Amino acid sequence: VQLSESGGGLVQAGGSLRLTCVASGETFKLYDMGWFRQAPGKEREFVATVALSDGNTRYADSVKGRFTGSRDIAGNTVYLQMSGLKPEDAATYYCAASKLQGLSSLDSWYDYWGQGTQVTVSS
Repeated sequence: VQLSESGGGLVQAGGSLRLTCVASGETFKLYDMGWFRQAPGKEREFVATVALSDGNTRYADSVKGRFTGSRDIAGNTVYLQMSGLKPEDAATYYCAASKLQGLSSLDSWYDYWGQGTQVTVSS
């Protein structure tokens, strides 16, 4: 399984971006696809995850109400719509995919990782 993220960029505080992650390869193995982020000097943290089967989601408290995760019906693409962006949201955002069900926030739950896409938020 390979994951490819896109959609990062520079945005002003309060603005919006939509990240896209496309999975290829043996995608039938996948159940959940999530988003994590890592800012310079900080540990990687959970942002959101989406169940490919039914679109159920789970969010970190820091993004709840501002970010929305979704997937396409084919089940190999997930999106992260980010609104009301804050400078503290700036990070490299990584897509991750799991062969397990459970909408976990643990990075150890996920088996495959993308290369990341940079999000910069100017104040």
